[in-house]
Amino acid sequence: MSKVITGATMSLDGYIAGPGESGFEHLFAWYESGDVTFESTHPEIPFTLSETNAAFLHELTDSTGACVVGRHLFDITDGWGGIHPMNVPIVVVTHRVPEQWIAEHPGAPFTFVTEGVKAAVDTAKQLAGEQNVAVNGGTMARQALQAGLIDELWVSIAPVLLGDGTPLIGHFDGAPVVLEDPVVTAGERATHLRYRLR
Repeated sequence: MSKVITGATMSLDGYIAGPGESGFEHLFAWYESGDVTFESTHPEIPFTLSETNAAFLHELTDSTGACVVGRHLFDITDGWGGIHPMNVPIVVVTHRVPEQWIAEHPGAPFTFVTEGVKAAVDTAKQLAGEQNVAVNGGTMARQALQAGLIDELWVSIAPVLLGDGTPLIGHFDGAPVVLEDPVVTAGERATHLRYRLR
């Protein structure tokens, strides 16, 4: 049965990016933790993982059929050049549709939704079929959690303290949310946790 999941790699003190979009070299050190090559749609960004980390990443990517992201992430990546590294359809929550970008990337598997995160998740479910929908961490995760849309959290804890920045979820209405005990995978430069919401 397909699920709606959210999560990210975060620092031990809860940030998915440091101040001014910093700290990624520490957060994503586990992507360079070994000699197992992980193929993506962007060969200029090589992933060479440990066997444990590669198995976790494969489990995540192989089960994901579509992603929901916010406009900020779309903008800072320039829409990944028209194809996400996971090679799945992307649903972007936005207040304005980037018509010029769409014209410059004909056929790119991106859908732009202006009706909010619930409409975006519903659209992503249709695109994902029997696979999971992954909601990006940060603002999208917070909004989806508040709307009762999240089934599981997949969090990779990097061994770094960033001190400030963008939280995985941040303050939200409806706390506390009680989670089941996690499935724990101890990787290199990251500990991977999977929580199901009760």
